[in-house]
Amino acid sequence: MNNIDKIFTPNPVAFAGAYIEYLQTVLRSLSTKEVGQFIETILDARARGVTVFFIGNGGSAATASHFANDLAYGTNEYDKPFRVLSLTDNVAILTALGNDYGYDEIFVRQLRVLGKAGDVLVAISASGNSPNLIKAFEYARSAGIKTVAITAFDGGKMKPMADEGIHVPTGPKEYGPAEDVHMVLDHLVGAYLMRCIKVTN
Repeated sequence: MNNIDKIFTPNPVAFAGAYIEYLQTVLRSLSTKEVGQFIETILDARARGVTVFFIGNGGSAATASHFANDLAYGTNEYDKPFRVLSLTDNVAILTALGNDYGYDEIFVRQLRVLGKAGDVLVAISASGNSPNLIKAFEYARSAGIKTVAITAFDGGKMKPMADEGIHVPTGPKEYGPAEDVHMVLDHLVGAYLMRCIKVTN
C-alpha cells in the first residue's frame, strides 16, 4: 500500500490536508544539489548553443511540453536563447512513428533526425521504466548526447543509466505526488533561469 492509499479518508477536507502534508514531505526530501546540477546543465547548453530535448509519456508528456515552453519562451531570452524542444508535441510525427515502427520508437527516431553530439536529453518518468525512454537513452549514449533522468518511485532503469538526474522520493505508484513535484521543478528551474540571465546579461 502506498502513502496515498494510507492517507485516504472519505472526508475530502481531511484528505486534502493529508495530501498536501505528504507533498510537503516529498518536496523537503528533494536534493537541491541535484536541482542545482540540472540548472547548470541547462545553462551550459545555452552557452554552447546546443539543444535540450524533453520526452515523457502521459502526464509526463504534458510536463515535457510545459518545460519546453517555460525554458524556451518563458525566460524571454531571444539574443542567446535556451534552445529547448519537447518531442511529445507533434501528433502527426508521434502517430506515424508509433504506427509504422512501434511505440518504443517514437522518441529515438526523432532524436536520430534532430539530435547532435553535445545536445542534452531530459526524460521525465515517475517509474523510470518506459521502454521508449530507455531506448532514447541508449541511442543518446551512442550519439554523444548527455542524458538527464527526472524520476520518482525507485528511479527504475532510467536512474542508473543517466549521466545525471533529479529523483523525487515517493512511494511506488504515487503518480500524483511524483508529477506534482516534477511540475514544481519546472517552475523552480524556469524562475531561476529567467532571473539569472537578467543578472548575467
